[in-house]
Amino acid sequence: MSYIERSITDILKKRVTSSKCLLLTGARQVGKSTLIKHQFEDYNRVSFDDKMTRLQAKDEPKLFFMNNPRPLFIDEVQKENAILEDIKILVDESDERGQFIFSGSQKLELMKGMSESLAGRVSILELSGLSLREIHSVKFNKHFVPTDEYLKAREKELVSYDNIWEMIHRGSYPELYDTERDWQDYYSSYVDTYLERDINELITADSITFLKFLTAVAARTGELLNYANIASDVGVSEPTIKNWISILERTGIVFLLQPYASGALSRAIKTPKIYFKDTGLACYLTRWLTVDALKNSAVAGNMFETYVVSEVLKSFSNEGMDYRFSVFYYRGKDKNASKDNEIDLIIEENGMLYPIEIKMTGNPKASMGGTNIVLDKIPDKKRGLGAVLCLIDKKTYLRDNLVALPINYI
Repeated sequence: MSYIERSITDILKKRVTSSKCLLLTGARQVGKSTLIKHQFEDYNRVSFDDKMTRLQAKDEPKLFFMNNPRPLFIDEVQKENAILEDIKILVDESDERGQFIFSGSQKLELMKGMSESLAGRVSILELSGLSLREIHSVKFNKHFVPTDEYLKAREKELVSYDNIWEMIHRGSYPELYDTERDWQDYYSSYVDTYLERDINELITADSITFLKFLTAVAARTGELLNYANIASDVGVSEPTIKNWISILERTGIVFLLQPYASGALSRAIKTPKIYFKDTGLACYLTRWLTVDALKNSAVAGNMFETYVVSEVLKSFSNEGMDYRFSVFYYRGKDKNASKDNEIDLIIEENGMLYPIEIKMTGNPKASMGGTNIVLDKIPDKKRGLGAVLCLIDKKTYLRDNLVALPINYI
């Protein structure tokens, strides 16, 4: 099994040397443990997946730390949050950096535990599935934003992505790239072993209802989040669906893209959009079992958008940035419009708003950026260069403030 170099490695090493503790979050099977084991071979390692290890950490923490001295890597630390109080005491006794590395697949629960016990002592990073850059061994590691500076730097390391639909269908879990693992076998096992074991125990639903829920959400990737519609499909209450969606979000299965908030956009929709973080899993759940079937399906546009959004988010998290404060979308209706106008992504940076359209086309038009002017209403912000991320084969300016980009520019 070959190791795929992860883009987050350099920032991970820097954070470990500058922080007493580091927490690496991310969904199951994205490669957290493999990354830590590969880059920090001198660390002792334990996993709280093991019940006996958890029991000793809970009942006899002093003995646990005697058996597992620092520097220590604790995998799935969220399964025994009580240990964090004892870790706080230990790290406060020394100014040494990199004493503990944690990993876990329940992001918000972990953050809650960390904020209560290790505030100011822990650095938090998120690892996603493999990015296109990582799959194609591209070393460039800056977050996507369509500035002239970014585009010039990115062009120095461009590679061709000729098999993009294969990538969308396969998904981003490392095991599908470093072994000859069968696609259906992998995702079947992933759902049965990880989702039903880790997530279903939080959801506490029977397996049929749980699978109906996952399928209903996967079928809506790239759409406005409508709890009532999902509840109707699954046959449970709307509050239950809200709770279950929250669990999927904090375990790294889905991402909720928030609308851009501004009083100047009075007609903007306030509902988030929901995206599966892994398109391969979404394809498996919705039974698009081949690349050709997906490419020619009615959901191809949504899957393409989901994949591109995921790649943009990875470009932020792999640089150690929290994309939740930088990436939004807009949908609203102007007074004279007959339908909603939408901007698929808005990237905010240094007082500039960069509007991004995502289109499954090789023939982009300037009209695809027609809604961008709505951002000019927002006081104290300026509109930057807009982009259309699409299936075009080379960078093409559609207007002086709008450029069509192949997705290998992400």
